[in-house]
Amino acid sequence: MNLKIIILEGTLQAFRQKGLKFTMDDIARLLGMSKKTIYTVFRDKDALFLAMVDYLFDSIKECERQIVEDASLTTIEKIRAILGVMPDVYKDIDFRQLYTLKEKYPAIYAQLEMRLETGWESTIQLLEKGMEEGVVRPVKIPILKTMLEATLEEFFQRDILLCHQISYTEALEEVVGILMDGIAVHN
Repeated sequence: MNLKIIILEGTLQAFRQKGLKFTMDDIARLLGMSKKTIYTVFRDKDALFLAMVDYLFDSIKECERQIVEDASLTTIEKIRAILGVMPDVYKDIDFRQLYTLKEKYPAIYAQLEMRLETGWESTIQLLEKGMEEGVVRPVKIPILKTMLEATLEEFFQRDILLCHQISYTEALEEVVGILMDGIAVHN
């Protein structure tokens, strides 16, 4: 494992323990290395955060690729899985704490927002395939995409999940369930 990945994994550990309040000292202590070593890879905490956003989203994209290639899943199962994809290594991270990101770290929030809004090609292809197969009702994909993006962005801007004691993973599963099944009871 290269040094950059080791530091990013240490950052995840520090975030698990202290949320956004972690310091470079915390990361160095967790990894048993000097802060100076960390600064040879990342010039400051903002650079580390920007790399962390890309690292998280790259992991999500890798999970999406695995879902798309999984021949044992139906199109509907793939759509449900890809909309709610969360790599196992991130399931115990309390993403609810990120609601302060926009105000405290606007550049990092902008990167997070950009990554949420891009990379939808696999999902769009699956939705189109589902419509062709007749297993997904015809929907306007830009509306569905906007609904999911807006909901996730809202989770990252407000403390709604913390106030209601809902984990990010539970919230994501609920959103996907509502998008896939609606709210009507089907008998």
